[in-house]
Amino acid sequence: MSNAVSALQGASFDGYCKVEEAGLVGMITLRGDLSSPAVAKAVKAATGAELPGQGEITEGAKGRVGWMSPDELLLIVDHAEASAIVEAATKAVGNEHSLVVNVSDARAVFRVTGAACREVIAKLAPADTSVMQPGMLRRTRIAQIPAAFFLEDDETAVLVCFRSVAQYAFDILSDAAKRGGEVV
Repeated sequence: MSNAVSALQGASFDGYCKVEEAGLVGMITLRGDLSSPAVAKAVKAATGAELPGQGEITEGAKGRVGWMSPDELLLIVDHAEASAIVEAATKAVGNEHSLVVNVSDARAVFRVTGAACREVIAKLAPADTSVMQPGMLRRTRIAQIPAAFFLEDDETAVLVCFRSVAQYAFDILSDAAKRGGEVV
């Protein structure tokens, strides 16, 4: 049994969009040759998803995988399974030059839900969120902190940042989602 707790223990804010911490989410950084069949096999086994292209996130039966850089993927999986997935993926890539590490407890995840979820993110990020569609992932900054975000659907944005700035991220997302602050 794990004693892990999420960064903000489920904090939530209701404005013209809802901002909520997603709780415990398994996250694994996999670095290596993304054209390698062994990497593709490890990712498929871990998530059920195909490898994403640049700026994409794919979804499978057991999780998601996001393209973070030319040699880095972020696997989003069940928190309780993350350690076992790291072990299996490390074996799957074998002797290839790679790194597979559980970063779950170093990250915080937020969901922004509502018809204007793109607008809330756009207030904070130098990104054209109007063109974002489910399946696209953007690695950027929100109010000067590193973050990545993607859309689960047209009314749900998911944002990942470092746990050390979770309270700040929650506060600025909540401020951007306050009633009366809608962009007209």
